[in-house]
Amino acid sequence: MRRPKLPKVLAAGLLAWTALASSPARAEEFSGNDLRDIRLGMAAGELSESGYVDFYCAIDPKHTLAGWKNWRDCPASASGARAIRFGYDPSTSRDGTMVAGHPAILTLLIDDTGHVAGLQIETDPKARLYLRKKAFLLGLQAKSRYGPDGWACTEGQPGAGDQPVGGIHLKERCTKTISGRSLVVERNLFRRPDQDIKNFVDETRISILRAKD
Repeated sequence: MRRPKLPKVLAAGLLAWTALASSPARAEEFSGNDLRDIRLGMAAGELSESGYVDFYCAIDPKHTLAGWKNWRDCPASASGARAIRFGYDPSTSRDGTMVAGHPAILTLLIDDTGHVAGLQIETDPKARLYLRKKAFLLGLQAKSRYGPDGWACTEGQPGAGDQPVGGIHLKERCTKTISGRSLVVERNLFRRPDQDIKNFVDETRISILRAKD
């Protein structure tokens, strides 16, 4: 089955999805890595120290870590998982921590058995305007990555006084389960009543968690 052609801006973004493995995804299954060499379910001891920097506990930014091997130093959540923030080493990623051309905030979840239980990718709200204004497109790239079919999406209604940005008002939440993964992709694009022309909500949040049996 042939996929529909994408607009040029999305096609370019897909080519830039170098942070993820390049193997194609099918709606029925997914066997690639989820981010670079990181794959859901892999042991923490298999995580490469090379290429990553700035490790710290997500719930306590002042609690820095020397590397993945110190994951137990972060407090566990109610589910038992430890959340670790990290970035890309500038020596291997000249443009910084970016996913498919979008500046991103990355969080890895490691469960109490020492395995990768989840990954969260969020567009960086502090990115330069010309990059931030395209943040909502990352969600489309992620959905294509895991296969265009089988997504269940809901559209939120505008809040009181919300305004579209560039003619677009978007509050979208899409979910999908594939190959033991529970995926959530949230995209928002709108301007709140108290925001000026250069300020608006433009973001993508991607959650990749181990699906419950």
